Amino acid sequence: LNQFDTIYHEHFSYLSLLVVENAFKQHGLEVFDVEKLPTHGGSLRLYAGHAGSRPQLSNLHAMRSEESAAGLDNIETYRAFAGTAQETKCALLEFLIRCRRQKQTVAGYGAPAKGNTLLNYCGIGPELLPYTVDKSPHKQGLFLPGTHIPIYSPEIIATLRPDYVLILPWNLRDEIAGQMTKIREWGGMFVVPIPSVEIF
Repeated sequence: LNQFDTIYHEHFSYLSLLVVENAFKQHGLEVFDVEKLPTHGGSLRLYAGHAGSRPQLSNLHAMRSEESAAGLDNIETYRAFAGTAQETKCALLEFLIRCRRQKQTVAGYGAPAKGNTLLNYCGIGPELLPYTVDKSPHKQGLFLPGTHIPIYSPEIIATLRPDYVLILPWNLRDEIAGQMTKIREWGGMFVVPIPSVEIF
């Protein structure tokens, strides 16, 4: 789903079932069951033991098939993922540059790690995103790492009335849009960058 912005320091390893099974096999271990979890756009919880110690459950066979169908055993899948990330970068930059040239204002919403990953990868600084807001008082008055974009309290949105609010924690888009409905009063709109740039 193009969630490249969730690849950062505290999420250090990204292992598919196929990779884990190969690694475990080298050490006499075997996965016998798997659960899909919604965390971070989808995670797996694996159950393993000594090879041959437990019967493999149907969930495991289904997940192997799903990963194979998704191309996780094919290098071209990963090359395509890199290309999609580059397209997202270009689309977001084009949007922000167009807004700047048309004298439209864009404010960020949120100061999450995934937002920092995205902004730093795209090379976006205060010239394209003058500020972001965050509910956490521990972040307000500080700057986003690397980009030096200032972080303010969300109340400033009503004062400055931006044309667009770029939701950096895009996985919370509905919740944030619901909290910030007042931007519609001056014709403001929301933008999310992932899985693709979308204005709503």
